[in-house]
Amino acid sequence: MSPKHNAATTIRVSVKTRDRLAKIARQEGRSMTEVLNDAITDYEQKLFWETLNEQIERTQREDPESRADYLAERELVLGTKPRTRHIAPEWEGLITFPKEKE
Repeated sequence: MSPKHNAATTIRVSVKTRDRLAKIARQEGRSMTEVLNDAITDYEQKLFWETLNEQIERTQREDPESRADYLAERELVLGTKPRTRHIAPEWEGLITFPKEKE
C-alpha cells in the first residue's frame, strides 16, 4: 500500500457520534477506523442496491416492452426462476423484489 493510503487525517464529528463509534469499536475489539471503514463500505453497498432498484423500476415504468424482452431473454439463458426467493440476512432491506404475478 502506498504511504498515501496509510495517511491519517482528522474529521469533525459530534461528541455523541464519536462516543457511539468508540463504544462499537470497544465492543468489537476493533479500532474506530476499522468500524468506520466498514460502515462506509456497507453504506456504499446500500446506495448501489438502492440505485439499481430505482433503475429497474424506472425501466419497468418507462419501457415495459424492453423490460419484458430482457426478462424473456434472461429466462432463455438462465432458465425459469424459482418460486421462492431466499436472500442472505445481510441483504435484507437492500433489495426490493417486484411483486410476482400469479
